Amino acid sequence: MDFEEWEPMYECILHEFGFSRQADEDAARLLDSLLAGKDLFPLELLRGKVSGRVTVCGDAPSLEMELQSVDLSGTVIAADGATSTLMRAIGRTPDVIVTDLDGNVDDQIAASAQGAVVVIHAHGDNIEALKEYVPQFPGQIMGTTQARPFGRLHNFGGFTDGDRAVLMARHLGASVSLVGFDFADPRPKRGRDRGVKERKLDWARRLIYDP
Repeated sequence: MDFEEWEPMYECILHEFGFSRQADEDAARLLDSLLAGKDLFPLELLRGKVSGRVTVCGDAPSLEMELQSVDLSGTVIAADGATSTLMRAIGRTPDVIVTDLDGNVDDQIAASAQGAVVVIHAHGDNIEALKEYVPQFPGQIMGTTQARPFGRLHNFGGFTDGDRAVLMARHLGASVSLVGFDFADPRPKRGRDRGVKERKLDWARRLIYDP
C-alpha cells in the first residue's frame, strides 16, 4: 500500500483515537536518527525474502496451539509478541519481526542476534521505547512510520503490528497465510484499555480483509 492510498485511512484513525500526527512525526524523526549507523536491511533484499507464500503470525492466545499443526517451511513473519511464542513453543526464530517494541523486546533482540530482520515502527506512544531499545538490536533492521515516510523510513500501511505485517508482505508481492489472529479476543496488555484494543482489532480486521 502506497502512502497516498494509506493516508485517508490514517487520518480516520487519528480522528477516531485522538492520536497526534505531530507526535507520530516526532517519533519518526527520532527513529530515523537512531537508524544512522545501524545495519539497515535493504528494501530490495526484503522483497526477495518476503516473496511467494509467507506466514504471518499474530499474537492471539490460540497461536501456540495453531503452531503445532501449521506448515512453517516458508518465510515466517512475527508480529511483535508472536516472536516469543514462536521461539519458546517450537524453537523457531522468525525470519522477519514487525514490532512497535511493546512486546517482550528481549526476545526480539535475541532473535535479531540469530538473524531475524526486525522492522521497527515509530508512533507517538513509543518514543521512550525507541530510545531504549533501537540501539540494542545487533542485527539488520528497518524502520517504518505511519505518517509520511522519509529518510530511512518506509510506510507500507497498517495500524497494529499484525495488520502492518500483512500489508507489508502484500506490498512486497507475497501471498499471505495468517496464524494466531483472533479479532474477537482483544487480550489487552496490563494497564491497557480493553475497549481501545477492541477498536484496534476492528481496524486490523478491516485493513487485512477490506483495505
